[in-house]
Parts: sequence; structure tokens; C-alpha cells
Amino acid sequence: MSNLNEYLAHKRVALEARNARIDQGDLSISTISATVSAEGRSGVRRVRIRDHQVLIDNGADFAGYDLGASAQEILLGALGACVTHVFLIQAAAAEIPLDAVRVGVSAKIDPRGSRGGHASAPIAPYDLAYTIHVDSPASREILQALLEKVESVCPILSLLQNPQKVSVELNHTKR
Repeated sequence: MSNLNEYLAHKRVALEARNARIDQGDLSISTISATVSAEGRSGVRRVRIRDHQVLIDNGADFAGYDLGASAQEILLGALGACVTHVFLIQAAAAEIPLDAVRVGVSAKIDPRGSRGGHASAPIAPYDLAYTIHVDSPASREILQALLEKVESVCPILSLLQNPQKVSVELNHTKR
């Protein structure tokens, strides 16, 4: 079984090849997408991304069947996954050895936020926080510098800290 440092060596080679393709103009802006549909009686949301599927659901207190994580939980998972991935990328690029990386992400949600009469209750998750647990022979100073680099280039963290305008279009089929 290979370890994380073997993966980082492989990641470094892939990163160098990808950066060369970007520099040569072989990689440019692309569009990513996801499609979500509500499923029949359960109301489960099936997310389709490329050849992958994820189920999103809620617990019974919100008319769900707990068949998957909630959208808010998926958001936290996306943040944790992105921070972890960028941590690995930056460690690979800087040849910093890592034996293990785990990111814990949390947020608070206020169920009053979507109800009338509670104007001060936030609608969105708030007080987002993450903790990176790292096993590494590298010094704390090196890992702190690595974290600072990660925080400067992590796409999902950037999106949450610097929200983007979201456009919407409604297509209606009358039956």
C-alpha cells in the first residue's frame, strides 16, 4: 500500500505537466456544471456531475429520509475537500513531506433564518471554521507558510470569502 508521500511525488509530476500545458496555452478557461433533479415521492435531490452522482437529502424533521447529506453539509464537505486538495498540491510543489492530512469543517445554522418574524436570524450557514490536522516531519513554521499559501489560492475558500454574482434563468413548461 502506498503512502501519502508517494502520492505527493506523483502529484508533483502531474502538477508540473499541468502547469506546462497551461503555460503552452493547451489549457484555458473551461465550464464546469452540475445538474440537480428532485426525485419522485422522496424529494431527494440527485446531483449529476460528469459521470458521478450524489444524493442530497434532509432528516425527517424537514420531510427528508436522511438518504444523503444536506446541501449545507455538502458545502462544508466541498470546502474541506478543496482545502485538503490544495494543501496536497502546495505540499507537493514545495516538496514538503506529509504523512497525513485531515480537515474538519463546521458551521452554525439557525432554523429560524428562513421563517418570517426573525429578520436577525441568518439564512445561510455562518461562523464557518476549519481545522487542518497534519502529521509531518516538517516544522510548524513551514506548515504555517504552506497554510498561508493554501488560503491564498483555494478556490472554494475564495468563493466563500468573496461571493460571486449568481445569475438565474427560469424555464417554465406549462402543463
